[in-house]
Amino acid sequence: MIGLLGLIPIYLGIRVAMGSEEEAEEEEVVEKLESRGSNRLFWTVALITIASGGDNLGIYIPYFTSLSVSEIVIAIVVFALSIAVLCYISYRLAKISFVSETLEKYERIIVPIVFIGLGIFIMLENGTIQTLFGL
Repeated sequence: MIGLLGLIPIYLGIRVAMGSEEEAEEEEVVEKLESRGSNRLFWTVALITIASGGDNLGIYIPYFTSLSVSEIVIAIVVFALSIAVLCYISYRLAKISFVSETLEKYERIIVPIVFIGLGIFIMLENGTIQTLFGL
């Protein structure tokens, strides 16, 4: 059943590829994010990244139940620091003009490919595609 969640990024990828995203909405979102400052944007991205890992609960709950309290605290601190470092690196990479210009130029191609690929990967990893074709 978890593999069916792979349909969400596939849907989003198709939606972006079809061009149903309106440019006015995108500009409005960018203006709101820029008006709040890059520090707030950094923490917003970090929180979204942490929240999007919710589908891994089935894996991590059994793992964390086998850990002591101190090991859980260490795991959470390492996870939070790793997310912060990855977000910072991504932020710095996006500030490089060549990278940002290339991403801006090819975003209508890159985003759908990444979303659809992610959805297919999720479905393959969970055996959903094999199950659907086995029916």
